[in-house]
Amino acid sequence: MKFTLKDYQADAVGHILGCFTDARDDFHRKGRNVSFSLAATTGAGKTVMAAAVIEGLFFGDSDWDFEADPNAVVLWFTDDPSLNEQTKHRLLEAAGDRIAYSRLQVIGNRFNQEKFEPGKVYFLNSQKLSKNSLLVRGAPDDAQDALIERAASPDLRQYTIWDTLRNTIEDGNLTLYLILDEAHKGMRKPSNNERAEKQTIVKRLINGANGVPPVPVVWGISATIERFTEAMKDAQGRFAYPNYEVDPALIQESGLLKDDIRLDFPAEKGTFDTVLLKRAVRRIKEVTELWAQYAADQDNEADLVIPLLVVQVPNTPSDDLLRTAVDTIREEWPELPADGIGHTFGDHTALEIGDYEVRYIAPEKVQQSLRVRVLLAKEAITTGWDCPRAEVLVSYRPAQDKTHITQMLGRMVRTPLARRIAGDDRLNSVECLLPHFSRTTATEVADILLGKHTEGDDGTGESGGGEGRRVLYKPVDMQVNPAIPDYVWVAFDTLPSQTLPKKAAKPTKRLSSLAQALSRDELLPDARKAAYNELFAVLDGLMARHKDNIEANILGLREVEGETIVASVAGGKIAYTEKFSEVADDRSVEAYFKEAQRILSPDLARKYADRIAVDGDDDDGLLDAHLKVAALARIDGVQAEIEREADALARRWLDRFRVAIKGLRDERRAVYDAIIAMSTDPQRIDILRPKVRSEETEADADGTKVPTRPGHLMSDEAGDFPIGSLNSWETAVLDSERKQPGFLAWYRNPGRASDDSLAIAYKDGKGAWRRMCPDFLFFHGDEHNVKVSIIDPHGYHLGDALPKLRGLASFAIEYRDDFHRIEAVAQMEDKTLRVLDLTNESVRKAVYEAEDAEQLYLSYAASNY
Repeated sequence: MKFTLKDYQADAVGHILGCFTDARDDFHRKGRNVSFSLAATTGAGKTVMAAAVIEGLFFGDSDWDFEADPNAVVLWFTDDPSLNEQTKHRLLEAAGDRIAYSRLQVIGNRFNQEKFEPGKVYFLNSQKLSKNSLLVRGAPDDAQDALIERAASPDLRQYTIWDTLRNTIEDGNLTLYLILDEAHKGMRKPSNNERAEKQTIVKRLINGANGVPPVPVVWGISATIERFTEAMKDAQGRFAYPNYEVDPALIQESGLLKDDIRLDFPAEKGTFDTVLLKRAVRRIKEVTELWAQYAADQDNEADLVIPLLVVQVPNTPSDDLLRTAVDTIREEWPELPADGIGHTFGDHTALEIGDYEVRYIAPEKVQQSLRVRVLLAKEAITTGWDCPRAEVLVSYRPAQDKTHITQMLGRMVRTPLARRIAGDDRLNSVECLLPHFSRTTATEVADILLGKHTEGDDGTGESGGGEGRRVLYKPVDMQVNPAIPDYVWVAFDTLPSQTLPKKAAKPTKRLSSLAQALSRDELLPDARKAAYNELFAVLDGLMARHKDNIEANILGLREVEGETIVASVAGGKIAYTEKFSEVADDRSVEAYFKEAQRILSPDLARKYADRIAVDGDDDDGLLDAHLKVAALARIDGVQAEIEREADALARRWLDRFRVAIKGLRDERRAVYDAIIAMSTDPQRIDILRPKVRSEETEADADGTKVPTRPGHLMSDEAGDFPIGSLNSWETAVLDSERKQPGFLAWYRNPGRASDDSLAIAYKDGKGAWRRMCPDFLFFHGDEHNVKVSIIDPHGYHLGDALPKLRGLASFAIEYRDDFHRIEAVAQMEDKTLRVLDLTNESVRKAVYEAEDAEQLYLSYAASNY
């Protein structure tokens, strides 16, 4: 893969590959057709995950011990022809060189093959299977007419698409995998006739009809489980595997989606189209300067983002509306280039608006058309469109069109650099200005953006965010509080946070990735060579230690033993059996070597084989080396010893270069964070200082100002920090801590696992790893001894109370020396606040053994507040 998969993406890929293994066996051995789906919200990278799955299907995946299917055929099916080329382009972009252009084919009207070819992905849409399509002339349900047509018109194709499907499915050497892409939905609702015809086509494709067998394997990709369920509701005789749904919180945590959506709307009744459009122009100019400053600070041109302002107009905008909008933009932004405004309207031609020509830009080209700084658009622009550099939206849609607006925003939430900007809420946000909305209607938009179902929302998951996303109405951007002494920040810099463990973490791959990164950043020249030399020395020792076992394994691998059964034709009984043995050929040896690659890692096995191969005029020396490596890999304990050494070396290097890594620019530091996280256990990482912190200043209900408190690490110009997100007893905890002797500062830990947040790994009720972010960090003491405490108010009645307490307890065991106190606080029914001291061994023991969080607080907590 060209892109490094996020944790949730890698887990999803592993799950789907496991389903493919089972499905292949179900179809070929049991004659059973299967289906399953992957559901994830907009921005999760479903095409990237699909590319990784297809790459694994064609070439294998050592991370998940998945063996390639050399007879695999992939048919990617959508209901929109515009998606075919777009999806093909994204697959090529994601997969890099391994999935070559020649392996991807969009099925056009001239397509005419007896069978699909193995190792290829074919793209097909429902229109190509409609009754009027050239591809279906002579389809199985009108075979008689087809024969007559072919006789009258010799130029007709030899094979219809249905013939191709039937011949492919009936070929016992091929496996057809259908990817049913239900992820992208445009704004235009199809007519009843269109829906009925599409459903008929999908049903016929999945179930088979008139001589065409059912498709063996159906993998659905959708925004929600409901979409795939709807598409499969008429599937017949098909075994359904459990569907896989990506947790939206993990998507949000990954940094692929913007964290904050800032909503602006008029505070009073009136016409404010021009006022808010001018404000939007000022916003896009401000954020342009912020991105330019960020790229300069990072000293990296690749980090320069050219933000885009999107102006969303009704389906039939008046000439006056367009002229006023363009004149307002040009007046507020006189330095805008002459070709700086573009449009994506359906007529595909340049527009004459007053004395200004607005050129047409194809939606898929907007992201790369950097001279376009303002885009005029209508509804959701186009199915599947996204533009990460779109930072500001002003919508002229009326208030009843909230779903149109939220779906447009759903296409704009991807982060421009595919990662969160460390500690800068302003650059991790998208802004939406709504001239025709009130606070009430804007709140409805906010609910949809937060993933809540509201009246009029179709619940398709196009724009719903996960835990960690915020919608802000009147935010203020906090800066570093100048009243906080430097020694408090020094203490902050030393605090530990934790990574989210990976399911398929391999120490050898982690070491290889680390060595490559250290070499690239010139922190350790020739690191890859040094890493492999360390592992080669271990393999040399294993070769010597297990010499006898290796030789025995080589003999076993060289000979393929079998048995011949001789039966009596007349008596119908077995007369005798005869054993035989054959010398393994080159292909068998390479199959054994592939097994070794999955055990040792592909790179290590290949490089070590090259190292021990005996030079010669033919390939026998390398073949013998492959045989030796395969024989070594089969010995119990070899894999564990190699992985132990790889893990130990990686830990030494990460500790040695920790400070240097922290000083790298954000793009490179993020690479090391991903490498550190390549472990089945939580790993320590550093917290980065916040730079800009956006906080709400008005209450949602009536617009009144929220209360503030001084002493936070970040503050407004008056030195205060808003506490509107705190409930009454969290506020009581804060006020109590501020009164403690030696109080220096406090920090409202971000509720998402970002770079500037202290995150703690824990296992949820289903045994899956998650990360929690304790509410508060408090700093007490003096310049000679700053003591940091974690205080986490959390309701005992919540379903995650016990799992989070156990995670906090485990964190306390490992990092007790880094903190003064680590405490969990809960408000009981009598309104008293009770405190669990997680630094106390007996309390931790009770936490691990508890079955009821309330009883735990009643029995083992003290009343400190």
